[in-house]
Amino acid sequence: MDLLIDGFTKAIEMIMTGDSEIFAITLLTLRVCFTAIFWSMLIGIPFGVLVGLTNFPGKRLLLVLINIGMGLPPVVAGLTITMLLWRSGPLSDLTLLYSPTAIVLAQFLVSLPIITGLTSTAFQQIDPKLRLQIKALGATKAQMVWLLLKETKIAIFAAIMAGLGRVLAEVGAAMMVGGNIQGETRILTTSIVMEVSKGNFDVAIALSFILMSLAFFITFLLTFLQQRTRYS
Repeated sequence: MDLLIDGFTKAIEMIMTGDSEIFAITLLTLRVCFTAIFWSMLIGIPFGVLVGLTNFPGKRLLLVLINIGMGLPPVVAGLTITMLLWRSGPLSDLTLLYSPTAIVLAQFLVSLPIITGLTSTAFQQIDPKLRLQIKALGATKAQMVWLLLKETKIAIFAAIMAGLGRVLAEVGAAMMVGGNIQGETRILTTSIVMEVSKGNFDVAIALSFILMSLAFFITFLLTFLQQRTRYS
């Protein structure tokens, strides 16, 4: 109990004193997470819609692969990105290993299947009669997709929240591809692991409080928007 109190006190102290390193770590955490989620949404939602609405040879196999990807261990994602960016890898010329971009790539690989899979599931659950009704009213394909997106917006918000929660909590891949370099690639989760390894449990708990506060605020905001769109 004393550790928790000390950690909470340390968190308040870090925030109130304007600890520049903590703010830098927090901002980098938000930057890489939101960038990864942005690209996951940009690619995953349209791909999920396509998979959910169309039938094609190999669809079941593709859905199996997507579902496997939803449970992809972060260290496997980190290993994949590391091998691609390693000095003997196919993308070595980009020199992105141990950079924030590498963390974004690893988090993108982790969150993309989640957003794609949940979006696809939402569209597969739409009543076929609704699609026929929309077609009967003379809607174009683009108009039909837009109407179905509005119909499934609550589920899509849930997919975004699930993906964001995954990348906010991710540590293994970020540590592997980012290296936890001070001032360069150190984010909240990797900082927590480092402080625990050094025995600084009060600092680790303080960082955990900051991370949980961010997760709570972001989830609260997205849930508010999700429920607001329910009545719009």
